[in-house]
Amino acid sequence: MNIVFLDRDGTIIVEPPDEQIDSLEKLEYIPGVISGLRLLIDAGFQLVMVSNQDGLGTEQYPQQAYDLVQGKILRLFEGEGISFLKIFICPHTKEENCSCRKPKTGLVDSFLKENPIDRMHSFVLGDRETDVEFARNIGCRAVRLTAEQQTAAEFSTNNFFDACKYIVQQQRTAVVNRITNETKISVSVALDGSGKYSVDTGIGFFDHMLAQLIKHSGIDATISVIGDLNVDEHHSVEDTGLALGEAIREALGTKRGIQRFGFAVPMDEALATVSLDLSGRPFCSLKATFSREKVGEFPTELVEDFFRAFADGLRANLHISVTGRNEHHKIEAIFKATGQVLKQAITRAFRGSISVPSTKGTL
Repeated sequence: MNIVFLDRDGTIIVEPPDEQIDSLEKLEYIPGVISGLRLLIDAGFQLVMVSNQDGLGTEQYPQQAYDLVQGKILRLFEGEGISFLKIFICPHTKEENCSCRKPKTGLVDSFLKENPIDRMHSFVLGDRETDVEFARNIGCRAVRLTAEQQTAAEFSTNNFFDACKYIVQQQRTAVVNRITNETKISVSVALDGSGKYSVDTGIGFFDHMLAQLIKHSGIDATISVIGDLNVDEHHSVEDTGLALGEAIREALGTKRGIQRFGFAVPMDEALATVSLDLSGRPFCSLKATFSREKVGEFPTELVEDFFRAFADGLRANLHISVTGRNEHHKIEAIFKATGQVLKQAITRAFRGSISVPSTKGTL
């Protein structure tokens, strides 16, 4: 279960100068809150509200005043298809030194114990540094809604929708470890990256090709391979394709909102055409002829083996064709083009339709 723990005042509604929203006249929503919360829900997050309400239930802050405002907030959200799994409210002042006031965790301790929460992919979204401390205390990551530069949060912005977009982007990560008697492979990917890569397979030309694929896909990836190169390169190349495809597939999750398809890259005299469909059905067609047995230490016959394995791990339709004179250029054009079509296919819409791009309702 992935959770976004949301503060209330200053995060989803504007906090007035007296820091107490005790009437409907004071109620004002943060811009972008509806579209942002919808984005989180459509990405599969559950919402939990955690709020300090100083002196709630006292003469200065009557329960009735709070209930009036809170009811208005919840009714508006419910009308937009937004609901909270749980709502936790601390009524104490800071001077009371209770165990439940954020950044302390007393409000949510039982909830955390009773629910299978993926804390690596759960977040606290709030406007104060105490919300960041609260995130640390419960083992989640923090996003702070602020214009201040100094914060310990992983990400900060004064735009609510951008904060939600960041959270959704961080969800699309995966780590795959594939260990056999022939290879030991570790692949980590972050789909919404910038094309940063670290690749070590023990095969120089293959490292160069994987770097091209990753760079042009916009994915951040780390690939580490220990293989039986004393036998030959086949196991390392094929198993890397399987592991990389599987990692990207896992990071895609439900595939809600993705473009799904990707289409064409020339490289000097070589022309590679690649078409991709993240359909959930693996198939690979490669139309290419190579006149050299190897480029560097990389056997050219393994180009097809890699992409067949990659399509199997990704569970995608992949059609590749290439023409040209220089074998290095032809193979590199294929890897670059695959990166480009992958970038198109995994791109997610953050506004408008964020459904699964299939009449089946699933991919």
